[in-house]
Amino acid sequence: MTAPEGTPSPVRQLRLVVEAEDYEAALAFYRDVLGLPEQAAFSSDGGARVAILDAGRATLEIANPAQKRYIDEVEVGRQVAPTIRVAFEVDDAQATTDRLVAAGAEQVAPPTLTPWQSLNARLDAPADLHITVFQETLSLEEREALDGFGTEGGE
Repeated sequence: MTAPEGTPSPVRQLRLVVEAEDYEAALAFYRDVLGLPEQAAFSSDGGARVAILDAGRATLEIANPAQKRYIDEVEVGRQVAPTIRVAFEVDDAQATTDRLVAAGAEQVAPPTLTPWQSLNARLDAPADLHITVFQETLSLEEREALDGFGTEGGE
């Protein structure tokens, strides 16, 4: 069931919490290299630290196993993604991929044009995250006109 148009979502923010063994390296990678602005940071007893990085608009993408396998096949050519993959929309997938690899990420697959017309690259990144950086090549309206796009409610 979807909320009527114009009705605000009851959820205000999606926050993905990731434990990083090498906190400093992960923070430097995501904040300084990928460019996620630091929104807040907290510390407490025992050396506990957390930084909250602003990743812009958040969405939760739910895929069934067949779709997950299809996405891996299209973007990488084989099954590689764990149950959770984090994706970041960027303005330039190639330049971002190059920058992240130079900072220590392992490229799993180079930027690849997908059937949904986005340029997607896969990387293994700090904090044991498998990530996608993607660049949209079409507007939302143009993508909605492609076969296979729509909503589960058929709207």
